[in-house]
Amino acid sequence: MSDPGWAGVLIAVLGGALRVSTPFLFVSLGECITEKSGRINLGLEGILVMGAMAAYGVAFETGDPWLGVLAAGGAGLLLGLLHGAICTLPRVNDIAVGIGLMLFGLGLAFFLGKPYVQPKAPGLPAIPLGGWSDSPQIQSALQVSPLFLLGLALAIALAWAFRNTRWGLVLRIVGDSSDAARAMGYRVNLVRTLATGAGGLLAGIGGSFLSLHYPGSWSEGLSSGQGLMAVALVIFARWNPVHCFYAALLFGGASALGPALQSVGITTGYYLFNAAPYVLTLAIMVVTCSPRRTLHGAPGELSIVR
Repeated sequence: MSDPGWAGVLIAVLGGALRVSTPFLFVSLGECITEKSGRINLGLEGILVMGAMAAYGVAFETGDPWLGVLAAGGAGLLLGLLHGAICTLPRVNDIAVGIGLMLFGLGLAFFLGKPYVQPKAPGLPAIPLGGWSDSPQIQSALQVSPLFLLGLALAIALAWAFRNTRWGLVLRIVGDSSDAARAMGYRVNLVRTLATGAGGLLAGIGGSFLSLHYPGSWSEGLSSGQGLMAVALVIFARWNPVHCFYAALLFGGASALGPALQSVGITTGYYLFNAAPYVLTLAIMVVTCSPRRTLHGAPGELSIVR
């Protein structure tokens, strides 16, 4: 068996993009729904970690990882609805509530997840895309979760629904002008609360990927800030679900760069390469926050454009 060399690095980055992008994809799609309604949820990091803990705990107790995925979505939905309900109160800032929710979700997940740090829960099955190669490294790199394919289908479905369905139209009206939505008889607070709940549900499912597929365990340092980075990813994708998919692949590839280079013996600057997704996040925020650029596609009611 020959050493895959630099071709192996490219395949490893590609495999990493397919694998690591999954939580980015689900969280960004969830935040896309939330922001389309005119609200920002910075609590996605807490929801993501809570979803990971719920998925792992339920999978361990029941022996069924798909029940864990459902539990993760349910936990994310509840936290999302909590965020949405609090934000309907007078003089409440959604940014501050999101930060509080993030801390609450992280603390609750760490507290409830203590018994599951050591036990091994069953993981989600993987779809092997590397069967054409006899290299174990390539075969391992191209193990894709079914959640990735589900996320891809969801991105396409959301892009279509935003433009071609009544609820998509209502969501965009509420996000662009709450006064116009009220004049048309829509309940703005209800729409935003439901959208925030839906965003939390998807973020929770993204968390289940972390604990049940990759890295496939439960620990307090599981997320590494992916929930917060997804907010920047949505801005970079210009609130387009299909663009969220492409941006998630970009972030996933950046996250896989360090391990891929290490696999061919490049260890100098390893930690710098591991910081690539965080550098990318900062670069995106600097570029998109430039006063010379307009946030094309941004809902008019978002605080970042008002």
